[in-house]
Order: sequence, then structure tokens, then C-alpha cells
Amino acid sequence: MADESPESLIPYDEIVQEALRDVVGRVLSSVEKGGSLPGGHHFYITFRTRMAGVEIPKHLAQRFPDEMTIVIQHRYWDLHVAPDFFTVGLSFGGVPAMLRVPFAAVTDFVDPAVDFSLKFQANGAENDGHEDHDDAENDVPVAVPVEDGSNVVSVDFTRKK
Repeated sequence: MADESPESLIPYDEIVQEALRDVVGRVLSSVEKGGSLPGGHHFYITFRTRMAGVEIPKHLAQRFPDEMTIVIQHRYWDLHVAPDFFTVGLSFGGVPAMLRVPFAAVTDFVDPAVDFSLKFQANGAENDGHEDHDDAENDVPVAVPVEDGSNVVSVDFTRKK
């Protein structure tokens, strides 16, 4: 008896990734509608800076050519959520900037206040010609690591052969 499973004609991994990204959109939409973050909630959002549809200032793209992490906590403004992306104003080294981030570019979403985390595979095409970078902070403290036993959701879509 073979241990191989048949190839699926249904793209389950893509469907699950899209559904999990909808969680991020719904959470951000709730914050947008409420006008502020409830309680101690705050978000660390990591995204691919070279993905199609990402719009960040040139100096940030040069500093973070592949991936960056933003924090939505105390100093943010003009949060707007669309079906496929969000925009937000943040300060980097005291310099204000507007960012446009498609949900397909998001690779991590963390709410340390409640030990909640989602990890994604980035979807879509990347732009060319960028180097590795350091993690970003937008004028706030570094994230607290999530401990074992928390509400971390990690989805691995590797296929068994």
C-alpha cells in the first residue's frame, strides 16, 4: 500500500491563506470603524516590501528592501481598510509616512496583548533588485516574543510525498 496521497485539484492551501488574511482585514476594519484600538491591543504586521501593490516611501524601501515590520499602537493615523489592502500613517524616526499594504504581502500578524499570531506565505509577484535588510520598527518598542502554549496559529502547506 502506498503512502502517497493524490494531487488535489482544489487549491486548499491558497483558500486557507486567503481566509486567514481575511481575519487580519476584519480586525483592522473593526479598529477603523471604532476609531481606536480596544484595550491593550496592538499589532505587529510584517509584510514583503517588494510585493506588487505595496506603496511605501522611497527611503523606507531602500532601508527595508525585502520585508519590514510595522507597529500599529499609539502613533498611527488614517487607517483605512479595503477588501484587498490597508493604508495607514506611521512615523519612522519622527518622519511621517503613509503606507499601502496589500493583504497578499502580509507574512505575519501578531497581537502581543493576547498572544495571538498568524503566519502567512506571501502571495503575488515581487518587484526586482533588492537586498536583505534588518527588521523595522516605527518609533515603538520591539515586539515581545510569543511563548509556547499561546494562541499562535501557524499553517504549513508542505506536501507529503
